[in-house]
Amino acid sequence: MSQLLDPGRTCWRIEAAARFAVIVDGADYYRALKEAILKARRSVAMIGWDFDTRVAIEPEGATLEGPNELGEFLEWIVERNPELDVSILKWNLGIINTLSRGETPLYVLRWMSGASRVRLKLDAAHPVAASHHQKIVVIDDALAFCGGIDITMGRWDTRAHRDVEPRRRAPGRRGALLQPWHDATTCVDGPAARALGDLARERWSRATGKAPDAPPPPADDDRLEDLWPDSVTPLARGVPVGISRTAGAFGAFAQVSEIEAMTLAMIAGAKRTIFVENQYFASRRIAEAMAARLAEPDGPEILMINPHSQEGWLEEATMGAARVKLLALMRRADHHGRFRLFHPVTAGGVAIYVHAKIMIVDDRVLKIGSANFNNRSMGFDTECDLSVDAALMPDEAMAAALEAQIAGVRDDLLAEHLGLAPETIADAVARGGSLVRAVDGFASETRRLQPLQARDLDVLDQALAEADLVDPERPPRPLKALARRFSTIMRPRAEPRPALASRRDPVPGSPGGGA
Repeated sequence: MSQLLDPGRTCWRIEAAARFAVIVDGADYYRALKEAILKARRSVAMIGWDFDTRVAIEPEGATLEGPNELGEFLEWIVERNPELDVSILKWNLGIINTLSRGETPLYVLRWMSGASRVRLKLDAAHPVAASHHQKIVVIDDALAFCGGIDITMGRWDTRAHRDVEPRRRAPGRRGALLQPWHDATTCVDGPAARALGDLARERWSRATGKAPDAPPPPADDDRLEDLWPDSVTPLARGVPVGISRTAGAFGAFAQVSEIEAMTLAMIAGAKRTIFVENQYFASRRIAEAMAARLAEPDGPEILMINPHSQEGWLEEATMGAARVKLLALMRRADHHGRFRLFHPVTAGGVAIYVHAKIMIVDDRVLKIGSANFNNRSMGFDTECDLSVDAALMPDEAMAAALEAQIAGVRDDLLAEHLGLAPETIADAVARGGSLVRAVDGFASETRRLQPLQARDLDVLDQALAEADLVDPERPPRPLKALARRFSTIMRPRAEPRPALASRRDPVPGSPGGGA
């Protein structure tokens, strides 16, 4: 098997994880996170799009030691352990959410003023209109979480995704019930975790101008075993992990587009199947790469799971409209009937919002992180994905074992969506030799995965779907952007505007790159 992870092109670094785990949905992640922080000795670094101090880690009632709400728990943990420092780096425009939702300002003011060993900084080191979208937590440089789950309102849900879930509600005594939410992250330890610590320190240095000290390397004791969350079962041990990033060019910092390169390499290298869960399908470059594979007589099957619609009017008018256009492109290329796009619903038919960012190719490569299938995540916002590739295992037996584990992740995800056992999915795929045909049969029986139907686009949808101002591929060069703006202002009104559809890469999107 050829190696897809290539440092400097498709990833930043490849580092070993003593253990690697996939954590699905917020209930399991929040519990694992608290378990790990309770074991922290020196440092907790939290990098995120948003944090809400009001979030209950266990909405059903605390079973773990310490306060249940995030803000109170972090204050409590640093008081309990005088040697522990907690640093939080949050996207600067995310503070608008904090102020608008009535979040208690006590913690924010204390943390930003330096009155606590919980330190909060707002990160403005990004191109204009870009978003810091990574979701990373690093503990003692020995254990780390990296994926798509924010510690904020509306992300908590169980894997049952019940129609009505009393625990799935906005903070506050009378908080409104919230929609079902599907998400995913990873947990790693060993050198992979320390590398994510390096990434967190680099982000902190860019944002503040001062790099924090790194914790010392762990001693040869039971330190790593102690930090691993009790509720998490490792998927694999001793596995190389690729860390891929996106970062838009900013000041003296160069453009980084490793996630886009990795995604395109996975599409190009797929032989049998491409399985995707993602919040968006709005990147024309990704869609064109997939369409080219669909046009091949013996190309791979492609099974994609999206939410039914996007959150809010603007996201639906941009990302949703882009998806309609790209869906048409895929269906025109799908001469052999190998493409499916589904959206999940609960047993009672309530739409489940898909926020996970997962890609699995041939049961061989698994990629999970913060990057969406939109232009911003490929070259404009700040993202981080982790990948494991069976081609990097030292022998055929270990590679085969990792492939079986990756296939198990895919089957487990489909089982969650379809309300079935993972073994049922695996048996059907093995018997029929086709992932999409197996899912077609289960979807028609359970009605838990429904084919996504394209909606009609109006004039406004058409305009917003093509607006690269909303979902840019890369930060614009200042002089080029100024020249474009001047040209637009000076153009005579009688002169017809260039047809938007004539652009090679119409790029839809929404401000902030989604959550």
